[in-house]
Amino acid sequence: MTERIEKLIEEMSLEEKARQLTQVNAKIVYTATTAAITGTGGAMGLSEEDKAGIGSVLNFSGADEEKAVQDDHLSKDPHKIPLIFMQDVIHGCHTIFPVPLALGCSFDEALAEECAEMSAVESRLNGVQLTFSPMVDLVRDARWGRVMESTGEDPYLNGLMGKAFVRGYHKGGMLCCVKHFAAYGAAEAGREYNTTDVSERNLKEYFLPAYRACVEEGADLVMSSFNLLNGIPLNGHKDLLVDTLRKEWGFDGVLISDYAAVKEMIAHGYLETMEECAETAIGNELDMEMMSSAYVRHLPELVKEGKVSEERVNESLRRVLEMKEKAGLFECPYGDTDAEKAKDVNLSPAHRALARKAAVRSAVLLKNGGVLPLSADRPFALAGPFAEEKNILGSWACHGRPEDAVSVKEGLEAALGRKLVSAKGCEGDILAADESGIPAALEAVKGFKTIVACIGEPSASSGEGASRADIRIPAPQAALVKALKEAGHTVAAVVFGGRPQVLSEIEPYCDAILYAWQPGTEGGNAIADLLLGKEEPTARLTMSFPRKTGQCPIYYNCFNTGRPRIPDTLENSNYISSYRDTLNAPLYPFGYGLGYTDWELKGVRLSSEKIVEGGRVTVSALLKNTGKRAGSALVQLYIRDRFASVVRPLKELKGFQRVSLAAGEEREVCFDLSEEMLRFYTASGEFASEAGKFDVFVGLDSSTSLSAELTLVK
Repeated sequence: MTERIEKLIEEMSLEEKARQLTQVNAKIVYTATTAAITGTGGAMGLSEEDKAGIGSVLNFSGADEEKAVQDDHLSKDPHKIPLIFMQDVIHGCHTIFPVPLALGCSFDEALAEECAEMSAVESRLNGVQLTFSPMVDLVRDARWGRVMESTGEDPYLNGLMGKAFVRGYHKGGMLCCVKHFAAYGAAEAGREYNTTDVSERNLKEYFLPAYRACVEEGADLVMSSFNLLNGIPLNGHKDLLVDTLRKEWGFDGVLISDYAAVKEMIAHGYLETMEECAETAIGNELDMEMMSSAYVRHLPELVKEGKVSEERVNESLRRVLEMKEKAGLFECPYGDTDAEKAKDVNLSPAHRALARKAAVRSAVLLKNGGVLPLSADRPFALAGPFAEEKNILGSWACHGRPEDAVSVKEGLEAALGRKLVSAKGCEGDILAADESGIPAALEAVKGFKTIVACIGEPSASSGEGASRADIRIPAPQAALVKALKEAGHTVAAVVFGGRPQVLSEIEPYCDAILYAWQPGTEGGNAIADLLLGKEEPTARLTMSFPRKTGQCPIYYNCFNTGRPRIPDTLENSNYISSYRDTLNAPLYPFGYGLGYTDWELKGVRLSSEKIVEGGRVTVSALLKNTGKRAGSALVQLYIRDRFASVVRPLKELKGFQRVSLAAGEEREVCFDLSEEMLRFYTASGEFASEAGKFDVFVGLDSSTSLSAELTLVK
């Protein structure tokens, strides 16, 4: 095969090579549907000859179209080099599991791997050879719509979950692409496609590790991002794309741009012409250009003018052809595409069962005043616009269809074997301030003591291009919750969303809050399992929930200030780092979540009070289930380096364990803490640990104060 690739490279013209390094919408190259192309990119000014030799396509609609596009392509390509088909399979293909941010809250790598494998199995049969996932951007600002694609605000956890996705996709037989390299999630003000400005030290320590973890796990592609980083568009960053990714990390797979990002270097004000864009991108070893035509139009002339070497072009072409070889396309140009087999696999009982399990393990119980679980024998009613809503799939739901999803009402009625009263309460646009439906809703549910209020943001309110300046619960829904409580009802809120939302306005009027995120195809059944106590909520937050939108960005692993507000009270707010109108702390911190039993954690101990270079200590604490039923707790390990050559975060997650105990049972929970886990980028730029004192915390969320002192001796 290597000989075949080298022979192809030798036979191809410069124009043909440039086409192979270009990816376009499938409908641009497929003549039967070319007229359907609209929006960004259009037909990109490609000639029919250009289209005949394009290297890859995205955004196609299933197995039949994949085969038709491939047949059309191969009939025209003089070298018979097959297309490779890529798709945004983010959290499922036809069977949709919870959005990645929700799945991150499971803290369950095995579950993430299993869901990715399920996605791959469905996707391969439906014509996809490579998915643009996992997305491991570090996210700290809930205003940014794409937080739903990440697994949260912690670099360590993002790396673990990203690696699990890579393993799962590969196990299911599909290639994968880690994105968006780099620091795309740090967009200023949470505004989509906005500038990012991150110091070199913070970039290395917090933003890059998760990408590197996925590269080391074997991700097949890396996608460069749209954004400016420290004044330079990512595709202009030789230091990141070549020095870091290629040389330091040893990545030899395909580097692909994000959608039209190469030509957007002009809009950024960095380069003036498409020719300059092509020269810069290929010089920085960007192998494939997505949805812009700088390579097709200008690479041949750049080589002829001596501005770009043909070997540089050949190197990228070689990587692209090797990727196609890896996908098995030279032997079978359709891959594993099989429309008939896909019918048996899409939404199969096994896949629905996995989606249900994932939704159960992703929902976070934020408050419970003894209301949940609900008794199946006691009547209750439903209210709110999401009680009967089936579009709870979330953004980037690929081929998922709302009509295949289970609503909360459907899930509860199936579990109870009876019909439930449901009152929407908010008519029309659920984000608009229309409270006219509230009186009728109150009348419909007035005979019921307990109301399950299903509220939140619709799927389209998060995802790419869905930044929001105000992330409160929409006003009519908040008014509905308040009206239900003031009418004397017990209110258990089920909240839907692709991001942390500000719940401060509804929290006082809710007796319980279950944050369901965008739970996917089996969301209604999973929520019924949780509300009725068939399953226990075990998920914990991987993004902090702000009290007010103005606190964004907010995250647990922040630095202290010279004037911290301690204690964090409104009375103590003069000439210190604080707000006059709210606390500094989030409403719910990273790592937080409740279950259906109570816990006591105490007695943090170290096997030694000192640690040496290359050494390790055991950290232990005593966990007891003090409640009346069995349950599962997520015990978390954090550290703080008290004094260092550069200031260290207040806490850093270093480990976690899921522990299940019967009522009244207790167990010692132990963590292994190594000196390597104390290392960071020092003032000199070295990744090393420094002698001194550390606080070692064990807790049930990141706000824990249970700690022991450890001294690193050098």
